[in-house]
Amino acid sequence: MTTKAFQRIYTQLEAITKATVALKAQGVSNDELATVDGRLAQVVKIKGDLVTLQVFSGTEGIPTDSEVIFFGEAPSLHVSEDLAGRFFNAYGDPIDNGPKVDGEKRFIGGPSVNPYRRKQPSQLIPTGIAGIDLNNTLVSGQKIPFFANADQPYNQVMANVALRADVDKIILGGMGLSNDDYLYFKQMFENAGALNKIISFVNTTEQPPVERLLIPDMALTAAEYFAVDKNEKVLVLLTDMTLYADALSIVSNRMDQIPSKDSMPGSLYSDLAKIYEKAVQLPDGGSITIIAVTTLNDGDITHAIPDNTGYITEGQLFLRTDTDTGKVIIDPFRSLSRLKQLVIGKQTREDHGQVMNTGVRLFADAANAKTKLENGFDLSDYDLRCLDYAKDYSNKLLAIDVNITIDQMLDTAWDLFGKYFKPEELSIKQNLVDKYWKGN
Repeated sequence: MTTKAFQRIYTQLEAITKATVALKAQGVSNDELATVDGRLAQVVKIKGDLVTLQVFSGTEGIPTDSEVIFFGEAPSLHVSEDLAGRFFNAYGDPIDNGPKVDGEKRFIGGPSVNPYRRKQPSQLIPTGIAGIDLNNTLVSGQKIPFFANADQPYNQVMANVALRADVDKIILGGMGLSNDDYLYFKQMFENAGALNKIISFVNTTEQPPVERLLIPDMALTAAEYFAVDKNEKVLVLLTDMTLYADALSIVSNRMDQIPSKDSMPGSLYSDLAKIYEKAVQLPDGGSITIIAVTTLNDGDITHAIPDNTGYITEGQLFLRTDTDTGKVIIDPFRSLSRLKQLVIGKQTREDHGQVMNTGVRLFADAANAKTKLENGFDLSDYDLRCLDYAKDYSNKLLAIDVNITIDQMLDTAWDLFGKYFKPEELSIKQNLVDKYWKGN
């Protein structure tokens, strides 16, 4: 071993696997960064003086006498106001041809905010998307995923949420983005003139998959700086958590760990929870809200990734293509925001709760009518009206391209109720019908 400028350098490897190398070393800490034969690596296991390093780009071609240089510290990010408007890679290095950010060094992947410092989420986050704001209202400090098949335009939805959400900072963590998706996000943010409040950490498909594992921690370290230190409302967008979990699986398999359900590592739940539990509402007004994409295989929510995600998060937003209109909608039956009752009717109009429930119930009646039609049963006048209503409801309120205020969503719903139904068919309180009914 030799030492150079506080870096410890070793040249004798004890073992090499598909993803890791092992050597004898002293004074090394967990999660410490190093290079092995010039490739970036991180300490993942220490047993006595035997240190195991995960090599991010793989170990193929690494000789046993490779030079191993320890950096003396875990991955970190320099935080300051200068992060705003910038694009970085998984290591926090700029990828937008801009200068490096000077600021306070923060180590990534630390513990989430002390529960004693947390406050119950209570602030509405409007997105302009009616399928969210009307039926599955988001609350600051919430953690919620989009469940979507791989062919759904989930990144488009995430970009729209970013541009419409009423927050101080938006932090994008892109994992396994195609170059097209990366450029799409970049152009959307630039064209909207919103770069000054957006910070992006990006890993593309051309880069090693295991680098994706750093992206959420980088994004959340930046989020904690703005939420905790600056008392700002921060929205963190993570896409795609399935690719993050796949990277966990790659590392686990290369390290010869016994896989759990669906070839995922046994630590999947805690790996996901340490990310999602960073969501917080702070007493001084700062908050971190996490919206993440989890892509599905043909709608399968029983797979280990969405299954574990559902236990950790406070609901889900389910994207699907509506067969009647051909539009991508937020499915009202499979979507749920478990915190919406904290703001509905309190920070929104008095009729919100009843309008939401009635709108979804009538949409469910239309689904029942469609089943009757498919099975050859005669349809009643009410059934026919429900079918017509469902198409309008899907077009004007559930489609992801709808961008209106919550009051406009409620007014639109009343318009649809008045167009297709009688007041007594709504089961809405009479005082609200008297005040908002727009029918004949």
